[in-house]
This record gives sequence, structure tokens and C-alpha cells, in this order.
Amino acid sequence: MTVRKNVVHSEKKQSHYLTKKLMDLELVPPDQLQSIEKACKNLPFNITSHLLKILEHQNEHSPISRQFIPSPLECKVGEDELSDPIGDESHSPVKGIVHRYPDRVLLTPTLTCPVYCRFCFRREAVGHGLLEKLELERALEYIKTNSDIWEVILSGGDPFTLSARRLNELISNLEKIEHVGVIRIHTRVPIVDPDKITGKLISAIKSRKPVFIVVHCNHSDELIPETEQAIARLVDNGFPLLAQTVLLKGINDNANTLKTLMKRLVKCRVKPYYLHHGDKAEGTSHFRTTIATGQTLVKKLRGSVSGLCQPNYMLDIPNGHGKVPIGPSYLEASEDMYWNITDWKGVKHRYRDE
Repeated sequence: MTVRKNVVHSEKKQSHYLTKKLMDLELVPPDQLQSIEKACKNLPFNITSHLLKILEHQNEHSPISRQFIPSPLECKVGEDELSDPIGDESHSPVKGIVHRYPDRVLLTPTLTCPVYCRFCFRREAVGHGLLEKLELERALEYIKTNSDIWEVILSGGDPFTLSARRLNELISNLEKIEHVGVIRIHTRVPIVDPDKITGKLISAIKSRKPVFIVVHCNHSDELIPETEQAIARLVDNGFPLLAQTVLLKGINDNANTLKTLMKRLVKCRVKPYYLHHGDKAEGTSHFRTTIATGQTLVKKLRGSVSGLCQPNYMLDIPNGHGKVPIGPSYLEASEDMYWNITDWKGVKHRYRDE
């Protein structure tokens, strides 16, 4: 996908209305309005009525407020922060396709999201806009002519912002490609706009091929009854659900917070999949922890909560070199065919490897 400035800047009236609403809720101090408007030039601001309802009972430092409300801190760009931190552009052979790994591709049919997470790694690209008909046809043709592609991941933007008709057409076109074995959909919608998960949308994404849905959820406060019901509608209709979480300083960088979130997800029949280390996107340093902090947190999850609740701690290497697991190591090589192994309580044991 070609990285380009988003085109949401024209929606000044909507942005001004939403900012005014946040000021009315005392979630944005009046003296920060100018710097917040500056932050929104690089990443648009949008929020759903569902989240606004939640924010009425929050303060500006709450886990939900900090994820979605623009901050003056976004104007501070570090020397090593990048406009395309995970290197999408260098792996985009045609518009709408990111092909980084041999057997799977990312297809981004839309750049629109119902909300814009303030730590977004595609902040320079997201905005309102669909792939044009010819662009989508070229993207699908790329998938058809590359028989090594086994999995297609729909992302963006958020695919669930598309109409049911467009979604159905897209799923149907992918279903017709013989070598495509699995379709995966990455979405925030069940969490931030749960009423969008209707029978019509669910019917639109049904396929003879497996359709996995990966929801993005960072804090248990996001899992209120409406979101749990939206998730249940998807699971009850046969869709396997996974969750990805971003490790965020001051939001979920606490062992008990992560334990609660992972347990709540599993209770909702959602398997924790990835815990992402924060990407080096411009203006996001205030969200990033150190890798050492992340490893310590993941180590505290091991053994103290069920294996079902364990996500993989992942780093997307800057400039497009792909994801790697960066969790703590429990093994240390020793002499004479022995390994030193640390158990979940921190006790070391010797293991003979024959």
C-alpha cells in the first residue's frame, strides 16, 4: 500500500464538533485545543457514539480516553520514529496489497476506521476512502496469479466499515480463488461500534472457506455488555475469534491489568493471539514501553493464568522486516548436553538433552 497523507482533513466540521463534545465532557482542556488540532493533521480524529457514551463516565486519564482522544504529545516526533514504521510501502506490489510473507497477503479495501487509535502505526495512510473498482480488481488479480498465497488478511482501515454488499462481494471473490485456503478479518468494530455487528453483516462474511476474525482490544474496560453481545453474535455464527492487543504505557502495562483482559477475552470465547510491542510510528513515544518491561509482564502471566490466556509477545521489526516473538527466554545452554531451565516461579532446573 502506498503511504500517503490521509484525506480526512476536509471533514473539519465533524472534527470540530467532536472536539467540542470532548471539551463539554471535560476530556480535553480548552488550553490544549490548538495543539490537539495540530495532532489531528497527521492522524484524523473520529469516535463512535458507543465510545462517547462510555467516555461520559471517564476522565481524560482513563484507559479508554487515552487510546482515542488526541493529545499534544502526538506532536513530539522522535528521531527514530517513522511514517511507515513496519515497511508496508516496500512490500506493496499493487495498491491495496501488502505481501511480506510467502503464503499470505494483506488486502486493504478501505482506509476508513470507525475510530482512530492514537497509537496507530498507519497514521499517515488511514482516512476515508475505498479502493476504486479498478484498483480492487488489480489487487484481486494479484492474489489470483500468485498461487503461493494461502491466506488473505482483510485489514485497512477497518473492513467492517464497508457495507454488507461490498463485504459480501469481496468474500465471494476470494472464495472463488482456489489456492486461497483461509480468510482473516482484522477489526475494531465489535469493540468500538458493536451495533454494527448485525445479522446482515454476519451473513455477508459467511463463506465455505474458514473466516477467522481478529478483534483489537487493549483493556477490559472495553468489554462492556454491548461489546460482549457483539462478540457472541459472531462466535455463535461459527466464526473463530482471536484477539490482538497493543502493549501501551499507562494503559495496560500492568500484570494484573493484562491478566484481567486476557481472562475476560477467553470468557467471551476469544483466544488471545498477539501482544504487540508498540511500533515506532511518529508521535507515539508516550505509548511505548521498553521490551524489557514487556518481557517482565509476559513472564508474570506464565503459570499464573491459564495457557488459553497467553498471547505471543511480538515485535514488528522497523522498515518491513516482519514480526518476531520477543517473549522472555526460559532456556540457557550449559555444558555436557545440559540446559538450565527456569520455571514459572523463577526456580532454575538442569535438564539433560540426549
